[in-house]
Amino acid sequence: MKWISGWLLLLSISVEVWSVPIDRNAAQQVPKEEVQEENMDTGLYYDRYLREVIEVLETDPHFREKLQTANTEDIKNGRLSKELDLVSHHVRTRLDELKRQEVSRLRMLLKAKLDSTNTQSLQMDHASLLKQFEHLDPHNQNTFEAKDLELLISTATKDLENYDAERHEEFKRYEMLKEHERREYLKSLDQEKREKEEKRMQELKEKHRQHPKVNAPGSVDQLREVWEETDGLDPQEFNPKTFFKLHDTNEDGVLDEQELEALFTKELEKVYDPKNEEDDMMEMEEERLRMREHVMKNVDTNKDRLVSLEEFLKSTEKKEFSNPKEWETLENKPVYTEEELLRFEAELRDKEEELKRRAETLHQEQELLRERGKALEAQRREYQQAVLEMSQRQKEQQAVDGQPPAGPNGEPQFQPQTQKPEDKEAKAPAEPEAEAQNNLPAEPPQNLPLHT
Repeated sequence: MKWISGWLLLLSISVEVWSVPIDRNAAQQVPKEEVQEENMDTGLYYDRYLREVIEVLETDPHFREKLQTANTEDIKNGRLSKELDLVSHHVRTRLDELKRQEVSRLRMLLKAKLDSTNTQSLQMDHASLLKQFEHLDPHNQNTFEAKDLELLISTATKDLENYDAERHEEFKRYEMLKEHERREYLKSLDQEKREKEEKRMQELKEKHRQHPKVNAPGSVDQLREVWEETDGLDPQEFNPKTFFKLHDTNEDGVLDEQELEALFTKELEKVYDPKNEEDDMMEMEEERLRMREHVMKNVDTNKDRLVSLEEFLKSTEKKEFSNPKEWETLENKPVYTEEELLRFEAELRDKEEELKRRAETLHQEQELLRERGKALEAQRREYQQAVLEMSQRQKEQQAVDGQPPAGPNGEPQFQPQTQKPEDKEAKAPAEPEAEAQNNLPAEPPQNLPLHT
């Protein structure tokens, strides 16, 4: 349904859509099972929250009906957000729960950020800190209101509009870093090896330039080539309306950014091959982005980041469709100037110096800890030696005083007493006397009767 694409594709989100299949063979129409598009990450830090809110809102029949009749402008300017007051109670309850979870997640992010910067957060004002997040109302942290939906849509729209610019900037820094590393590598070689390596690099660059002509994206030649090689149809029978329906893969009546980028694969394969050393796949993705932006600029007249059938057909009537300017690939269109590269290298040097200072500080702290460890170890050994000496002195003192020696825990240890040799000799003569006494005759018993 177009209302889903108008909003969700504006936010670069794919959701389930149900539609009637297109009769591509002009034969019988067969009802089609529901088509589920691949979920694509928007790249936003609140992507999950955004998706979950949309999924919950879609479960409400009233809100879904309003979305069916809403246009992109109604969604972007916040008029649709007022319908939130009419959704069912269980949907509002679920949205409240989602918001509380998001607020809790943002608090954890803030705490982690403050902890990483060693900022004291004992008296942290969460309400003030949450104001830096624009996709929800920080003053109301417990319930999801119309203002939250309005902020979520407007923030996501703004962030995604800046997403392409951020990708271009990221690619520029990637290219400058690559050139910086190339120059540093050449500086590390002697003159003979450097000249040889420079020659090899130049040959690779020239080899990359030797590719077939790239058709301007969105031109009749480019679309007809897709029609013939990808769709397997006769180029003489090219029909823009049929082409549109063939490549509206989710059959929602519009071409989104992903469907457009899929049309450029044949052109990109002329220039880039992952098997070739001279071809950089990061450059291929940048080229794909440039092609999509070129088509959107010329075809997407209402700037909703979608191409309708009407817009597509009108673009085929323009002069540029049949006679476009020659498309310049990246090797003919540098993404940075020498001045920008010099500034970038200066930034790298500053960062390297900062890293060196931090490394030196860490090294000094490590040495200090090592010295403290050595001092503690020496102190421990001194204590052990002092304890041993004290124990030895106690044993000697106890021996002088006749006290039993102390055990390892200070308890007295008693030893079995041994007999001295002179004691044994003194007892030895007494034994024969006792034996002789035992051999004497017994005395007659007293008071016995006399015999006559």
